[in-house]
Amino acid sequence: MAKSKSFKRILGYVRPYWFSLLLNLFFNLLTIFFSLFSFALLVPMLNLLFQTGDIEAVAEPQFALTSDYLMSYLNYMMSNIIYDHGQRYALVLICLVMLASFLFRNIGRFFAYYTMAKVRVGTIKDLRKDLYGKILVLPLSFYSKQKKGDIMSRITNDVQEVEVSILNWIESLIKDPLTIIFYFAFLLSQSARLTLFVLVLLPAAGLVIGRIGKALKKESKDTQNRLAGITATIEESISGLRIIKGFNAIGYLRKKFGEQNDTYSKSLLGVHRKRDMSSPMSEFLSAIVVIIVLWFGGNMILGGTSTLSAAGFISYIVVFSQIIPPIKSFAQGYFNIKKGMASADRIFEFMDEDEVITEKKDALEIKDFNEEIHYQNVTFRYEKDDVLKDVNLKIPKGKVIALVGESGGGKSTLADLLPRFYDVCEGNIFIDGHDIRDYKISDLRGLMGIVTQESILFNDTVFNNIAFGMENVSKEAVIEAAKIANAHEFIMEMEHGYDTNIGDRGMNLSGGQRQRLSIARAVLKNPPILILDEATSSLDTESERLVQDALAKVMSQRTSIVIAHRLSTIQHADEIVVMQKGKIIERGKHDELIALNGVYKKLTDLQSFN
Repeated sequence: MAKSKSFKRILGYVRPYWFSLLLNLFFNLLTIFFSLFSFALLVPMLNLLFQTGDIEAVAEPQFALTSDYLMSYLNYMMSNIIYDHGQRYALVLICLVMLASFLFRNIGRFFAYYTMAKVRVGTIKDLRKDLYGKILVLPLSFYSKQKKGDIMSRITNDVQEVEVSILNWIESLIKDPLTIIFYFAFLLSQSARLTLFVLVLLPAAGLVIGRIGKALKKESKDTQNRLAGITATIEESISGLRIIKGFNAIGYLRKKFGEQNDTYSKSLLGVHRKRDMSSPMSEFLSAIVVIIVLWFGGNMILGGTSTLSAAGFISYIVVFSQIIPPIKSFAQGYFNIKKGMASADRIFEFMDEDEVITEKKDALEIKDFNEEIHYQNVTFRYEKDDVLKDVNLKIPKGKVIALVGESGGGKSTLADLLPRFYDVCEGNIFIDGHDIRDYKISDLRGLMGIVTQESILFNDTVFNNIAFGMENVSKEAVIEAAKIANAHEFIMEMEHGYDTNIGDRGMNLSGGQRQRLSIARAVLKNPPILILDEATSSLDTESERLVQDALAKVMSQRTSIVIAHRLSTIQHADEIVVMQKGKIIERGKHDELIALNGVYKKLTDLQSFN
């Protein structure tokens, strides 16, 4: 288990908190010392209670780092106190010392928990931070194959399971073995024969407990996968609620979710039954062991073959009984870590996904766009079939290039390659004579402003949505950008103006309003290159007019790549590129393409007819 790759990686997240672990170790040792001291006091107390004759003072024992010395010294102290002050005084004194000992023991326990809390919280914080960072850097192609709910489950449920299971066990790994070792050392010093007998019994009990956990890790991983499926269904249902209701699919989804929920519940029930079986089973086995020890030790004392007194044997049994809880805790942790390792495997499976879009170590900086964009023999495929085939295209600085054609022709893919949302499979894309893969990714994307058909807005204020990704932005600059995007008027009509929260994905706004906020965001960024992906195709006529007017202002003096569905919006482009099945089949100005009487002319006639 400790050799598991995932377990070692979890320990890597624990390592930065080594000082807190050292403090935890110190306070656990302090707790153990005062615990043993408290139990050692039982012998003189019991001797005091059982004493029937006169007490005589005894000689002070010679110092040694053994429990025998501790017991002899306590006996020396007690006999002298009784001799000098009487039994009742000695009883009160023992009670006060035991009280102080238990006080310091629990102070040690508190600070052990206190220091471990920093380790637990810090480890999970760092793990969750890295997971979120991975979400942001993975390519778009990864998310086209994965359910968002599954990813959400890994960063929430699985991380929580790691904290509950593995970090709890790491805490036990420090505390429990120390407790067991020191307690056994104490018992061994009291009666080697009886303790060796105990050492034979305990592994046999542990072997029985260990058999339960063999299949738990696999079952736990299956359970976590089913929970991820439930999360995905919930996320998809919330996102698609309008369609679900519109197509009367409520009953269908209730049935689907019910089946998923039933399967998950059955799987979880099995995991819990196996895990929960460990506690009562270990307790019952512990009781059997204690009873056997009582029988074996009692026979030794009654037969006169043990050096232990009756009080010493009672003290021995009390200390031995205190070994049972850490052994039970360690055994319980064995089952929990099996469950936690299943979650850790799912977390690191996600963390190990290939980022695909990587940056060179000596990547070049680029802050300005000066010459041209050049697609050279570009071929791209998502899986097997080519989406783009040997595309060649030059876009000079300051020009407006429109991409038109049938759906699935490769227009959006061609635009997505420029900010390196994907990388070309063959060929090159150059900006100012350098392959875009030679540039720093952040610098490359910093050159571009993107407005898509679906406005990507966040559950935040209008101001923060326009200023998204930028720091130290003045309100005046945001207002100026909103005015250019024809958004200022409707923003000022909102309840709190620029401080109004627009709801999840901007659902409190109309489609045209959302789009104009997206344009305002692009304006504020002031990029030299604009990518407009069917920015007006889903709008009504009035909204389209306002958005088109805003886009016209934005595109002036900028290099623009416009993907257009409505051909009437791109007639004044410097060049229109017609794409079909991943290839460029026609290119030129509007009048030139009309005169060509080809695919573009047919598309124009169809839209005019409609």
